[in-house]
Amino acid sequence: MALLLAAVNLRPGITSLAPLIERIASELDLSRSLISLTTALPVLCMGLLAPLAPRLALALGLERTVTLCMGVIAGALLLRLLGHSSAILIASAVLLGAAIAVAGPLLSGFIKRYFIGQMGRVVAWYSLGMAVGGAAGAVLTAPATQLFGDRWTQGLALWALPAAVALLVWLRVSNQAEPVDRLEAGAGLPWHQPRAWLISCFFALQAGIFYALATWVVARYHEAGLSLLRSNALFSLSMLTGLPSSFLFPWLAQRFGNRYLLLQGCGLVASVSLAMVTFAPTLLPELWAVAIGFGLGGAFALSLVLPLYEAESPLAVSRWTSMMLCAGYGMASLTPILTGLARDLAGGYRPAFAALTGLALLMTALAWRMGRGAAQE
Repeated sequence: MALLLAAVNLRPGITSLAPLIERIASELDLSRSLISLTTALPVLCMGLLAPLAPRLALALGLERTVTLCMGVIAGALLLRLLGHSSAILIASAVLLGAAIAVAGPLLSGFIKRYFIGQMGRVVAWYSLGMAVGGAAGAVLTAPATQLFGDRWTQGLALWALPAAVALLVWLRVSNQAEPVDRLEAGAGLPWHQPRAWLISCFFALQAGIFYALATWVVARYHEAGLSLLRSNALFSLSMLTGLPSSFLFPWLAQRFGNRYLLLQGCGLVASVSLAMVTFAPTLLPELWAVAIGFGLGGAFALSLVLPLYEAESPLAVSRWTSMMLCAGYGMASLTPILTGLARDLAGGYRPAFAALTGLALLMTALAWRMGRGAAQE
């Protein structure tokens, strides 16, 4: 229960902004490149601060560190009640990113510690929890805003409630000291490992595409002539479609040992779907929204599994995951900003989304390369 509740709270603070981002930009008189910082800064923090996770786990204990992160997430989201100030809105994004940065690697170590004999099944539930949280943020924020008298600050701050529930549950989880020897305690992140870089680059590509879409896909559909209601519905549909693939793919990867083949399939599906959103956004948009959600949801869930098979101890898994998140999110944080900047410079979203399609193709090629490397080993 603690793991699932933590997972659910890792995404709503980011995805809840997408249905409201054009309105917030208009009310606060912000450019699209500047308002994209509300998505980009959490992702950047998730990258820059991920290496702190193993150190904090050694100092405070893994469970207590995750508990602290749940408290920070709740506080950051509650701060959005004062979000009519752009500075406060961006500050809440930084706090949110810092907490997610530390919690993410430690939750992978948590899985390695308590569920070592059933990692594929537990990662399936973990990634499903993240997908549920992300989808809920995208789907429910707009109705919640209407429920609160069309006050978007309260619609955003609503997501502090599930974070508070997670905090209460984690306070009941007993803290355990890390059973590591002196050599392991002094070890750093696996920067010298070529496979760690391959995994990190793959994670960067799928995360960059996801957060660019979470920020701008509603605006892309609306620019193409679809109503704002339908554009939000397509984004919500995409997020909901990620739920089954987030659960199914890690289970299939463990059962049949075909995780790299599945990653290639996810990349191809995402590439074709993004090409349609780029060049023919009004042609069967529901089909491609479903396809891109399925592809990116599966790619993200499978990427979470990869460090679990590269290291032995919970702390070592946290280090591999920390590097994956550090390098991955550090690179991915640029994608929403560059997408918004490209839109401002080009006067439309098509060139930016064409670049995202190219990134999806590169992601597919990288999955193929990782599979070949694993076969040679």
